[in-house]
Amino acid sequence: MTELGERFKQEREAKGLSLEQLQSMTKIQKRYLVGIEEGNYSMMPGKFYVRAFIKQYAEAVGLDPDEIFEQYKNEIPTTYNEDLPEQLSRVQSRKSISGSTSKVLDILPKLLIGLVVIGVIVLVWYWLVQSAGDETQENVNEGNNPVNIEETPNVIEEENTEAPATEEENPEAGNEETEQEEVVEEPDTPVQEITVAENNGSLTVYDLNNAEAFEVKVVSTGSTWVSVKNGAGKSFFETTLQKDASETVDLSNETEAAIRIGFVPATEIYINGEKLDYAVPPNERTTQNITIRYNKSE
Repeated sequence: MTELGERFKQEREAKGLSLEQLQSMTKIQKRYLVGIEEGNYSMMPGKFYVRAFIKQYAEAVGLDPDEIFEQYKNEIPTTYNEDLPEQLSRVQSRKSISGSTSKVLDILPKLLIGLVVIGVIVLVWYWLVQSAGDETQENVNEGNNPVNIEETPNVIEEENTEAPATEEENPEAGNEETEQEEVVEEPDTPVQEITVAENNGSLTVYDLNNAEAFEVKVVSTGSTWVSVKNGAGKSFFETTLQKDASETVDLSNETEAAIRIGFVPATEIYINGEKLDYAVPPNERTTQNITIRYNKSE
């Protein structure tokens, strides 16, 4: 038995908890709880789960997980790079399929609009061709009719009377053409996307894409403890927020934010003004960890 396993066992027994009760609280199988107390990590599904199970065990018996990881870092596996089990891979595959289907649905309306525009252009072209043919036929018919020389001067005078005004007489015509040339279409502004990359109980990882900035706002609807750090562990704030209090942090120069929430039901998180809908753990008192990876727009 390792020092960590011995300490966990003593804390559990001090609180009068059996392994069955601890299993019900943490949703971790009893054999894995026994493995943690005995220091037998080889029976775990992977090193990723070793750290996750140790964290949940510590919270269940009232210990600070960060303190445990720091104090027993020589005993606890430190890698985060193992692939998730096949079940999580299947979930990610389904998400990829759903994303592809969504892209096809997004493109379909544009294709329909393009077909409608092409149809309108063809109809206008056909109408112009028909109109040109009719005018040509009318000119031919007029050429076959005899011209009355005595009436010709009157026709010329009437045509001169109805001649359109020049640009000097109607300066507004030139201004209208200039205003039309100055109209420039503005490019569409990309809409930010917040997607779930990983979800493991009290730890959820999100990806933030298509965002010009990265601003995190924490709002308390009750009393809650919250901390915000960057990917390197630098703390931006760590405090207890009272009801209706809020904190805002600009992380535009960072690539990752780690948010730790003490009381989930009383905590709201906004990313660039958009509310983040994150899952509430079964035990409302369980600490929730949220990681947001910021992929800056180029």
